[in-house]
Parts: sequence; structure tokens; C-alpha cells
Amino acid sequence: MGVPDQSRRIHLSLLVLLLGWCFTGTSVSVAENPMQNVQPPLARAKVYLAAGDYRRAVEACQMNIDQSPSVESYVYLIYVYHALDGYLEWLAKRDEWVKVGQLSLSMVNRGTMDLVDPPDLLARMAKELLHEGIRQQYDLVAGMANRLDRARTDELWLEVQAWEKTHPDNWWAGVPEPWRWEYDLFVPRVPEPEGLK
Repeated sequence: MGVPDQSRRIHLSLLVLLLGWCFTGTSVSVAENPMQNVQPPLARAKVYLAAGDYRRAVEACQMNIDQSPSVESYVYLIYVYHALDGYLEWLAKRDEWVKVGQLSLSMVNRGTMDLVDPPDLLARMAKELLHEGIRQQYDLVAGMANRLDRARTDELWLEVQAWEKTHPDNWWAGVPEPWRWEYDLFVPRVPEPEGLK
């Protein structure tokens, strides 16, 4: 029984790859993991906030919720919505409507598609649309955080208020220092059962 030429070439190619792998001494277990150098979601979110890239900051916090669901994770997402709204209000008070329009565009970025089909919104309308959408998402996520642990949510929000007081002109570009997002060393606080309090 003859083996078709295409099958022979495939088998020969696989054999060459296997031999090449053996001679190089490469092992799957010692190969560098490409995910090792990826920043954790909260560390990325902190950079995005500093850059004013609120869409990606929201996405990073949502990823953090997926990876480590907790009251803190939900409050962090709430904070990003709050920071976005704070930055939006600050721009509006300074009559920087071009930047409001740019912020709106950054929230609906569709990648390279925006280069050939840019979304056009008037800046004042964009501000109102963004503000309303932010409030809806904020309320939704705040309800989730409160259902998990209202007392802890309140504690974290006191840290937010202190942060805003010490950074009145740029609090929306960072996070409260106790949160230490650059290290992303968050360990969820487990509430005590009701009977042990």
C-alpha cells in the first residue's frame, strides 16, 4: 500500500521539527511564559487613568472583577466611573469642549475603523450622553458592591474622598495611595460570618 506524497511530506516535516526540537534542547516546561511579563489588570488600569484612557481603565477593572471578584474589585470599577465623570465635569467647567469631544471619541473607539469612519458628536451632547451612561453603570456596580459588603464599600469610599481632597485638580488621573494598584497585590477581605461578630 503506497503512502500519498502529501502525507509523506507532512510526516517528514513533523520528523524534522521533532529532531530540531530535540537538538536545541528546548523544553516546553522551561520555555518562557509569554504571560509572565504582562501587567496585572489593576496595574494597567492605573496607567490608563494617568493617560486619560478611561475606556481601557474600565476594561482593565472589569478584567480584575473576572479574575478576582470581590467587593474591592467592584469598588475599583465604581471608582473608575467616578474618575471619568470627575474628569468630564472638570473639562466642562474649564470650557474645554474639544477635550470633552476627544474623551467621548476615546470611549467609543473602534480601532482603525475610526480612521475611515470617525464618529461625530457635538461635545456638549457627548458630555451629557457620557454623564448619563456613567451614572447608570456606576449605580449598577455600586449596588453589586453594596450587596457583597456595604461596610467595606463605605470604608473604601472614605479613602476615595480623602484622595479627592488631597488632589483636587487631578484626582481622576490616579487612585488612592492605600490601594497600591501598581503592585496589584490585592488579597480579598473575607467578611466574618454574622455569628462570629
